[in-house]
Amino acid sequence: MDELYYFLIASLVISVGAFAFAYWLYTWVKKQPSSNPKIAYVGKLIKAGANTFLKKEYKVLARFAGVAAVLILIFLPKPIWKWDFQNALAKDLIANVGMAVSYIAGTIFSAIAGKIGIDIATIANVKTAEAAKEGIKPSFLTGFRGGAVMGMAVVGASLLGVSLVYLITKDSTMLLGFSFGASSLALFAKAGGGIFTKTADISADLTGKVELGIPEDDPRNPAVIADNVGDNVGDVAGMGADLFDSNVASMSAALVMAVALASLTNNTKLVPMVFCYAMLGLLSSIIGVGFARMSKKSGPTSALNKSTYITTVIYAVLTALATLVFKFEWLIYGAAMVGLFVGVIIGIVTDYFTNDEKRPVRNVAKASESGPAFTILSGVSYGFLSILPAMIGIAVSALVAYKLGALIDPNLANEYGMFGISMAAVGMLSIVGMIISNDAYGPIVDNARGLAEMGELGEDVVEITDSLDSAGNTVKAVTKGFAIGAAGLTVIALLGAFVSEANAHILDLGGKVEDLIKAFDIMDPIVFFGMIIGAAVPAVFSSLLMLGVDRNAQRMVKEIHRQFEEIAGLKEGKEGVEPDYNKCIEIATEGSLKELIPAGFFAIVTTMVVGFVGGVHAIGGYLAGNIVSGLLLALFMSNSGGLWDNSKKYVEAGHNGGKGSDTHKAAVIGDTVGDPFKDTAGPSINTQITVVSLVASLLSGLFVLFSIF
Repeated sequence: MDELYYFLIASLVISVGAFAFAYWLYTWVKKQPSSNPKIAYVGKLIKAGANTFLKKEYKVLARFAGVAAVLILIFLPKPIWKWDFQNALAKDLIANVGMAVSYIAGTIFSAIAGKIGIDIATIANVKTAEAAKEGIKPSFLTGFRGGAVMGMAVVGASLLGVSLVYLITKDSTMLLGFSFGASSLALFAKAGGGIFTKTADISADLTGKVELGIPEDDPRNPAVIADNVGDNVGDVAGMGADLFDSNVASMSAALVMAVALASLTNNTKLVPMVFCYAMLGLLSSIIGVGFARMSKKSGPTSALNKSTYITTVIYAVLTALATLVFKFEWLIYGAAMVGLFVGVIIGIVTDYFTNDEKRPVRNVAKASESGPAFTILSGVSYGFLSILPAMIGIAVSALVAYKLGALIDPNLANEYGMFGISMAAVGMLSIVGMIISNDAYGPIVDNARGLAEMGELGEDVVEITDSLDSAGNTVKAVTKGFAIGAAGLTVIALLGAFVSEANAHILDLGGKVEDLIKAFDIMDPIVFFGMIIGAAVPAVFSSLLMLGVDRNAQRMVKEIHRQFEEIAGLKEGKEGVEPDYNKCIEIATEGSLKELIPAGFFAIVTTMVVGFVGGVHAIGGYLAGNIVSGLLLALFMSNSGGLWDNSKKYVEAGHNGGKGSDTHKAAVIGDTVGDPFKDTAGPSINTQITVVSLVASLLSGLFVLFSIF
């Protein structure tokens, strides 16, 4: 048996180990005590609402996946009319069926990861609220371990899926089908969850805090349960699907290029190296989760950061040892470490611009004293300023990783250079298990804070959950920045995978070596045509999502006003009077599913139109424009939204006038603008650029065959 087989088996074993660890964490969280009947009742409402949304969303996505699978069966990898019916029908049929099945498997694995996240998050929020009665340490541990279930499940599922597909098919192209399944579900899950959560959040804030001056999680507000449901479907299931997609895409791109290089050089170490580095990343995250505890001196933010840094160091050491023992290429190890290091740097930069202990957040809070216009102006300015360090980090990591790879063989400098970039993406995403654990912790403690208030557990408990929530907000902003940076390197690697796939199709169709794509010349009008259109897509995609939030929030605000006017005693908080929470959940659900479809179809259809008009060279420019524009907008919206959110939290903590002041109202308006920025459009863009990159790679053969120019 060859070396690759052993690494595939080891990957499967570690994946199963991650699921076993996730199950242990799940049972540990579930065993934590909870006795407050009011919290149990509200927790059931949140869980029922989240599962109702997920069920309806998955029904819609199942129809989309079914249609997509049929189209893949007909067209990919080879159109049915191009099959060799005389000599190799079985081979062509198996290839197309394999691609369709791989696609469906990608959607199923992604959906399962989202469902696991929802289940644990809606249990952990209740347990975390109750644990706060015993102090901040047990409450933190309960919230984090709840999030870690999601982290282990997502990364375990991604490594398990990629390993199984490659073990069964021995074809790296099939991994693009699996990755497209994960990406297409992630695109709609993130967009749909984002529209849901921000519809409810904006409506609850505007009617509650701004109009009536009631607390954030006041049970009189009909939108408050929908808001808590939204935290789960947007920040747990949505972000989990997003990072599942990025992790699968990075491994798929690396494996496609590793296989292409292996065929050119007979280097049998490249494919095993990808699996080795990926499984060691999951193993490092499993170990790192065990270190996430609060000490006597450190707060929750320090505990989360410490576990992330420990995971990073463990991964760097384990991969160095593996490179030494298995005689992998040290230059590629260097490329992976560059990606890992830049991921940490992006996190630190994001923290600076979104942490309420730093100057940008406090300056925006100060500006809010002069009114909401200055809140918006200062937040937008800092949001744009925050782009530069992250973009430089992504650019430098891509450049250094390319140059390191190119040193391996000057005759194949471009091929090894692009493989170096793909391994930088694998390196950056190596600690994604810990990143998702941190990210899922955020909405869990956010819900716990609301439950503590609604369960009337007292000011001390609410204060504890507030401090946990503040740490969660900061960490969520950091993980969004990390996710966007990781997507940036991943899609640059996918650009390399697109070139590999397109060149393979050119040779299959009888093309010569001189016909192969080596670079994209931006002075070529076809390439420039694609670049301009690609740059416009993220902006239009974002606008469609935010207009969806706008329309849906307006519908919900009308419903909240109706309930306050028609339900006697609701506004006054009369004993036994309760709003119709389900109506708001229904509005958020139906509206988000209705609004997410146009944005997703726009991105996919535009990619196809550009490909069939300008061919593979236009698509090269299109992807380049889409990547640069998408990263810029995603970073700007994610960071500015996080900054506005924490500025509001800073004011609510008693600074610059405190709760109920004009400053507070201005800060709430800033947060309301930032909500769809950071939780709907911003994090959905990185999924959009991954999806269009995969669509381009999968359809590259058709673009070679059919194009107007």
